[in-house]
Amino acid sequence: MLKRKIIACIENWVKEKDRKCLVIQGARQVGKTYAVERFAEDNYEEIVEINFKQTPSACEIFTGDLTVDNMVMALRFRFPDKKIIPGKTLVFLDEIQECQEAITSLKFWAIDNRYDVIASGSLLGIDYKRASSYPVGYVDYLKMYGMDFEEFLWGMGFDDGMLDEIRGCLHSRTAVPESINNQMMHYFRQYIAVGGMPEVVQRYVDTKDFREVDRVQRNLLQGYLYDIAHYASSEEKVKAEKCYLSLSKQLLDKENHKFQYKEVEHGGRAQKYYSSIEWLMRADIINICRLVTDVKFDLDDYTRDDFFRAYTTDLSLLMAMKDFNLKQHVVENTLVGNSKGGIYECTVADALYKKGYKLYFYKNETTKRELDVIIQENGKVVPIEVKSGNTRANSLSAIMKSNKSIPYGYKFVDGNIGVSEDRIITLPLYMVAFI
Repeated sequence: MLKRKIIACIENWVKEKDRKCLVIQGARQVGKTYAVERFAEDNYEEIVEINFKQTPSACEIFTGDLTVDNMVMALRFRFPDKKIIPGKTLVFLDEIQECQEAITSLKFWAIDNRYDVIASGSLLGIDYKRASSYPVGYVDYLKMYGMDFEEFLWGMGFDDGMLDEIRGCLHSRTAVPESINNQMMHYFRQYIAVGGMPEVVQRYVDTKDFREVDRVQRNLLQGYLYDIAHYASSEEKVKAEKCYLSLSKQLLDKENHKFQYKEVEHGGRAQKYYSSIEWLMRADIINICRLVTDVKFDLDDYTRDDFFRAYTTDLSLLMAMKDFNLKQHVVENTLVGNSKGGIYECTVADALYKKGYKLYFYKNETTKRELDVIIQENGKVVPIEVKSGNTRANSLSAIMKSNKSIPYGYKFVDGNIGVSEDRIITLPLYMVAFI
């Protein structure tokens, strides 16, 4: 049974005195249903669960008056074995995007406040079926992602005590013992090859067979392509699929990782494809990292919307876009060229997105300075460079020297912990999971 951090977040929600309904958003197959079911097992006597994609006829429950008493009566007729008692029963509305009246009903569940209601959905950001009324102000939101490296380590048998030792080195800025550091890098490379989709991680935990991992990854990728075909408008279907499948080329096969429409189609232009990029973003199928023209707070003031990098929502999907041999090269640390730098950049970006950061990057053609990633924390910018080896971070050093308001920057390397006089904190690549 895989341990997920979001369960603790749901537990915090249920402790709130005047809680609203909870909506868990996220890409498909990241484990939303699993997390809610595990939470319900430990906190309620029973769960009333409706999956609207699996059982579309259940939408009939919400076709009449949306009073809580009417909905509870309809649920009791639908589930005669369930008592549905306030405080003892969790109402779980899964794949809620398939039933817009159920989305509308969240307002009335929240106002009534007798029953605990959790909803989840994977395409809530797109206008697939317009809701008659969206319950703005009556729901709390949690964003869920695939498993991060720490959750992967839990699945591999690591306990919190072992990981606390790693955190201790991070907080004290002392080198990790070399044997432990090497072992952690080995697990990190396994994580890159497997990715964080729970079904893929579970298959790896059970079999340690990368052929099995590859098969599950490719099935998941086909599921994402099915969602594009099923939910995108007719004019966007083919374009969105082409943009999505170009990501491996954009990120791993060329030195410049900026999204280029010419990689989607010869002669491709933003005028044709940008609406497809926006659709993929709203559908939680890609994440975006935008270019900024200066490394100053607030980065949004310096953003260029027409220059960006696009990432898959999980490494499992990026791996499925490439040949099986990529996994072997990653695990054995035999990658060279653009692929090596690209895969580590994607991994750091993936980890930071799963921590909830909004990502930016910086590139100045005149000064030749470039930063792989920039985040904001406590009103300050934090620049980041990612190195596939342990070489100098010249751009990061120059920017830190010229801008004393930046408190610190990170250099993630295939190496160990260190701190320079330029306020640059050097960390092993896997430490991105613990910052």
